[in-house]
Amino acid sequence: MPTPASREIERLREELRRHEYLYYVMDEPEISDADYDGLMRRLQVLEAEHPDLITPDSPTQRVGGKPREGFQQVPHLSPMLSLDNALNDAELKDFDRRVREGLRGEHYCYTVELKMDGLSMSVRYENGAFAQAVTRGDGQVGEDVTENARTIRSLPLRVKDDAGLERFEVRGEVIMTHRAFERLNEERDGQGLPRYANPRNSAAGSLRLLEPWITASRKLDFFAYFLLVDGQPYFPSHAESLGKLKSMQFKVNPHWKVCGDIEEVLEFCRVWEAKRDELPYEIDGVVAKVDSIAQQKKLGRTAKAPRWAIAYKYAARQQTTIVENIEVQVGRTGTLTPVARLRPVNVGGVTVTRATLHNEDEIERLGVEIGDTVLVERSGDVIPKVVKVTEKSPNARRFRMPSHCPVCGGDIVRVQGEAASRCVNTNCPARLKESVLHFSARGVMDIDGMGDALVDQLVGRGMVSSVADLYDLTPEKLLELERMGQKSAQKVIENIHNSRQRPLPRVINGLGIPFVGERTAEILAETFGSLDHIARAGEEELQSAQEVGPKVAQSIRRFFGEPRNQELVERLRAAGLHFEHQRRRKTGGPLEGLTFVLTGTLPTLTREEAKAKIEEAGGKVTGSVSKRTNYVVAGEEAGSKLEKALTLGVKVLDESGLLRMIG
Repeated sequence: MPTPASREIERLREELRRHEYLYYVMDEPEISDADYDGLMRRLQVLEAEHPDLITPDSPTQRVGGKPREGFQQVPHLSPMLSLDNALNDAELKDFDRRVREGLRGEHYCYTVELKMDGLSMSVRYENGAFAQAVTRGDGQVGEDVTENARTIRSLPLRVKDDAGLERFEVRGEVIMTHRAFERLNEERDGQGLPRYANPRNSAAGSLRLLEPWITASRKLDFFAYFLLVDGQPYFPSHAESLGKLKSMQFKVNPHWKVCGDIEEVLEFCRVWEAKRDELPYEIDGVVAKVDSIAQQKKLGRTAKAPRWAIAYKYAARQQTTIVENIEVQVGRTGTLTPVARLRPVNVGGVTVTRATLHNEDEIERLGVEIGDTVLVERSGDVIPKVVKVTEKSPNARRFRMPSHCPVCGGDIVRVQGEAASRCVNTNCPARLKESVLHFSARGVMDIDGMGDALVDQLVGRGMVSSVADLYDLTPEKLLELERMGQKSAQKVIENIHNSRQRPLPRVINGLGIPFVGERTAEILAETFGSLDHIARAGEEELQSAQEVGPKVAQSIRRFFGEPRNQELVERLRAAGLHFEHQRRRKTGGPLEGLTFVLTGTLPTLTREEAKAKIEEAGGKVTGSVSKRTNYVVAGEEAGSKLEKALTLGVKVLDESGLLRMIG
């Protein structure tokens, strides 16, 4: 008989599944991330109190599988065939001729879909619950990636089905969107790691990682296109299968169509070749399938591919051109990116005049110089990139990174061991928005309401040209902005005023000194007691603080040596921020001498609560993983910190393991 706890758990699961579908499949969220997290936390608490009620299809169980030693081989119920390619209109028409002859006068039509550039995967369900996921492999046998696939939010762990299917199989494509790919490469840039080449390879590699937590952090997506029972199509037409998959709340690409003849198929191909850059993911063509399953069976297949389907491949988007110059652009974090100015060239229907070179290390790896002939590749809405040098110029000129920021004139710094060069001026116009958002963040100066939309307007209208300008704002000034009422304006000003009471460690963190995060800011405040002492300390003295090495000490000195940052400090002093700190370092406790890093969302503790418990027990919490880290405490959606911990062999705990250590 259901208990109150079991009823509440099931209610929360259904509500969370509904919101996962709205957010990850329909892209139409009804609640905020905070509200979703609150529902998830409530479910996690109840399941922790009633572990006998935990089921594999619960939304809490997406991430949690243990690292694997390898992948088991699993045979497919029916072959996952590859497709023959049509590289031009004539070859597509020749395919249509073969279909027409094979069907001997029968009427037929095609279902056409975008050919997403990802990794094929088969997902099996039993009694409506996710049971197993297998990669395509060689088409006959694939690899079991169940625990990793479970982390893909657009893949339902339980489906509602009115067709009464006890066991069925869904085949589809695992992809990485442009946004997720760029974010992944930004993280790798920050870690000094080489960038990944393209979204397809990144998606394939992410699905085959041995640690499901890392797969979860990669934000993969799954689009379904086949519904099978016992390895065979269940509905009489492919179009019906797509409609059924959508009604079962699988993510189905909405850009598909039933075409009456090959000319209509060709028109679909032309339309999407022109519009492909509008998509948030990469496609490399269109797939055309005979819609009738009975006709598919009549046409049959070869040893490698079906005779009833073909992939119309778009032309490669690579061309050669000449590098006419190499310039530098400054990003929102102050990072300087070399950009090749190119002799205009048509690549896939678009005139390309520039391509990213990422950083000095990439320029050296490519061996590219001004005047060289290079191969350029365009991929979706991502800025084109230089793939390789095809011909050296006899008059080539070498690129040199400027010593001063081209935007503000501030000093440019490249720390040893880092790939990126950065402008150290916090108020550089190129990085101002990011500086204001960081300064206002909850864990820093905690100015609630200072989000992207408001900061965009403040910076765009010239009302804020330095984080110190926040303290000169008034309700009257804010009322000049769009969608800002009297009550909202007054509340933002109150929050700005309240931020004056934040302790020195938060002020230090808010300055945005490279390599100085929350933990280092606390150590500096505890060691030196005032911002003035930190500002005048030399590199050797700074290194007397625990965990502050040469790289961090050098970064601090460079920051306070920049005149524009000195001016910022004085303006913040005038605004009444705390520049003094009362030292009170806690010693003793079961975690004394141990260093922890927190990552992901824990079941019952916020990150601030977990940090407080560790420090109360004598431990330290740092913001990054190193060989000196003793433990990483990982929750749901743990990111690159967990990946680095596993690489370095650092021990990983969950929340319950941490609480057992504290006692």
